[in-house]
Amino acid sequence: MLNYLVRRFFYAIPVLLGVNIITFLLFFAVNTPDDMARAHLGQKHVTQAAVDNWKSIHGYDLPMFYNADKTGMESLTQSLFVQKSLSLLTFDFGISDSGRNIGYDIRHRMMPSLAIAVPVLLVGLLINISFALLIVFFRNTYIEFGGVVFCIVLMSISSLFYIISGQYVIAKVLKWVPISGYHSGFEAIKFLILPVIIGVISGIGMGTRWYRTLFLEEYHKDYVRTARAKGLSEQVVLFRHILKNAMIPILTGVVVIIPSLFLGSLLLESFFGIPGLGSYTIDAISRQDFAIVRSMVFLGTVLYIIGLIFTDISYTLVDPRVRLE
Repeated sequence: MLNYLVRRFFYAIPVLLGVNIITFLLFFAVNTPDDMARAHLGQKHVTQAAVDNWKSIHGYDLPMFYNADKTGMESLTQSLFVQKSLSLLTFDFGISDSGRNIGYDIRHRMMPSLAIAVPVLLVGLLINISFALLIVFFRNTYIEFGGVVFCIVLMSISSLFYIISGQYVIAKVLKWVPISGYHSGFEAIKFLILPVIIGVISGIGMGTRWYRTLFLEEYHKDYVRTARAKGLSEQVVLFRHILKNAMIPILTGVVVIIPSLFLGSLLLESFFGIPGLGSYTIDAISRQDFAIVRSMVFLGTVLYIIGLIFTDISYTLVDPRVRLE
């Protein structure tokens, strides 16, 4: 296991470097440092001297990859790529274009994002898997038909509808929770209840259909027919055998969600005024603060790789065949 983890660590380095290079090229191919300066200073009546001054203050006056004015290693280190992007590999996020410490902001905004994402993930998994098992248990009945139709209806409704409806009915009309805002400590619960409920409800349709497909695929395999032929009840076959053998694709699906646990939900945090990493990213995009956006893209890549490693480790816990290999 240790050798495997070491190999995966070294595999991750070229992946992170490649993502870093591609992100850097995309950002500066779309927006040159001059374009970024004019976006922050205003498009009208901006002199070239003001643009050059903004670039100098924010460190965008360096060449892209190679500085011909320097000698030795400084010709490489004194470049935009090393100063703005390569430093991310050491988790030095630097300073945003608006002058804030990005690492400080990430550390303080991470907890509000986790406060929303973790309950949405755990409660959503419990509800989606339970509902999917219920539909499979009552297969070929009106309950299954009604459950599938219900899931399709939920999938067809935009997340914005859930957010706006929840804010209007639960927060404005019934006044059970605040419409938006956030507070530290235990008082944050009243601000998080509605976003968590909406996050869970908006994911029921897609999540339930996904797990139902997994369970039905397992349902028609030979080991299920063998277990049923031995006289085991449908409940035992479904919950002890089918659910257990479907854990690998379930764990694989959870990996996709792991980055959102830290990066937050963009819509939920923006509409409910939660100071998490999701709203932080949205605000950076609207301000064209590319230093923050680059950092968040890199952080998302790191979290996804970590999620893949943890998923591979969890495979050995649920599938003895993987352990033997």
